[in-house]
Amino acid sequence: MDTFIFIIEIIGTMAFAVSGALTAMRKNMDIFGVIILAMTTAVGGGILRDLILGIQPPGTFGHPVYGMVATSVAVVLFFPAVRRLLGRNQTIYHWIMLLMDSLGLGIFTVIGIQTAYNAGSKNVFLLVFVGVVTGVGGGVIRDVLAGDTPYIFVKHIYACASIAGAILCIALRPVNHLLAFISGAALVLVIRLLAAKFRWSLPRADLFQDDVL
Repeated sequence: MDTFIFIIEIIGTMAFAVSGALTAMRKNMDIFGVIILAMTTAVGGGILRDLILGIQPPGTFGHPVYGMVATSVAVVLFFPAVRRLLGRNQTIYHWIMLLMDSLGLGIFTVIGIQTAYNAGSKNVFLLVFVGVVTGVGGGVIRDVLAGDTPYIFVKHIYACASIAGAILCIALRPVNHLLAFISGAALVLVIRLLAAKFRWSLPRADLFQDDVL
């Protein structure tokens, strides 16, 4: 199980690193900015999770492999040939962003829950909260650094997908840990992709849309 979780963590790290690097490239950042945004997106949620759980220092600093993976992804994506390919077709760019961001969200939601269980927590609210923070934290930091409104607040169903996956993961855990892990992550991914396809969104305030002066 530990080996499986490590492999899944690496996949999630790569997925979030791609979304961070692509965001930086869209903002015309240099190679340093691309690496920083890739790393921040990949490990930011995990750092917030460990701080909430009282894990000191956060696991990211004790296991540099995650930062190294994120850096490698950023460097590869920065190659001129890759940049030209992504720059030619906005549809490809947006679908890669959607898929990688959704995959990372699903994986890190259940990773957060697993880490909370390992830390001795059995409080359902805390488990869900930590799972969601782990899933969305890196993306929020990424968007703030990039000067965008955080994706979580404006794009389709995002945090709600993470909450649904977290609840399913916790509910299935007494049955089978592996089933709970996979099912929770899969539900997040499916909801995100369906929300993008059918443009599901939460109601918005739409305050002061009309110019009354």
